[in-house]
Amino acid sequence: MSYSINLEGRVALVTGASSGLGAQFARTLSQAGACVVLAGRRIERLKDLRAEIEGQGGDAHVVQLDVTDVASIKAAVAHAETEVGTLDILINNSGVSTTQRLTDVTENDYDYVMDTNTRGAFFVAQEVGKRMLARARGAAPGTFIGGRIVNVASMAGLRVLSQIGVYAMSKAAVVHMTRAMALEWGKFGINVNAICPGYIDTEINHHHWGTEQGQRLIELLPRKRVGQPKDLDTALLMLCANESHFINGAVIQADDGFGV
Repeated sequence: MSYSINLEGRVALVTGASSGLGAQFARTLSQAGACVVLAGRRIERLKDLRAEIEGQGGDAHVVQLDVTDVASIKAAVAHAETEVGTLDILINNSGVSTTQRLTDVTENDYDYVMDTNTRGAFFVAQEVGKRMLARARGAAPGTFIGGRIVNVASMAGLRVLSQIGVYAMSKAAVVHMTRAMALEWGKFGINVNAICPGYIDTEINHHHWGTEQGQRLIELLPRKRVGQPKDLDTALLMLCANESHFINGAVIQADDGFGV
């Protein structure tokens, strides 16, 4: 028996879609039939991804978004809904990090991480959530009542790791934010869940795994390997599926057992 997830007719907004996990998430949702809105600051990268998705028969659109700017968030969401219709799925993926000991964290370092990972994630979810709530209450038009919000947290939000303490704090807040939103919005058919990835090989950190420090880290991992962005596809699709109406407030560790 085979089982497939069909997202035809759904519109998904993916933040931080210009590279890494965001780009992979957008490709995966498109392959499942969703219309994807690619959001981020690096517009040329987003346009390249749009061309790739369209070349494979998918439907993709680009919108400029700076999650550290609430006005930009409101404008991006409004633009997306004007261009492609109501948003059914949000992949709240934008994130940044710094690496240093806590005693070396500056005010700028702290604000840089928290403004994107925590504050930005909250206000993106809030803006999309408000529109989903309006549809559920009959105050706004839309064919799909409810919605799916997937917040991309991190295993570091569940297990503190050395030298990325502020990042871990920011992602721990995203985990709790997910549960709070699931509690308030679940009765309206809006399911809010989180994925907590472990170490994933992306273009940002790819060089690191070949270094002595990176190799030492790999040796500490349960199966001596880092993941690939596609390793998160199954969890993502499950949480976005129309059939996932009974999964709400879940925090899914996708870390190859590192958090065990």
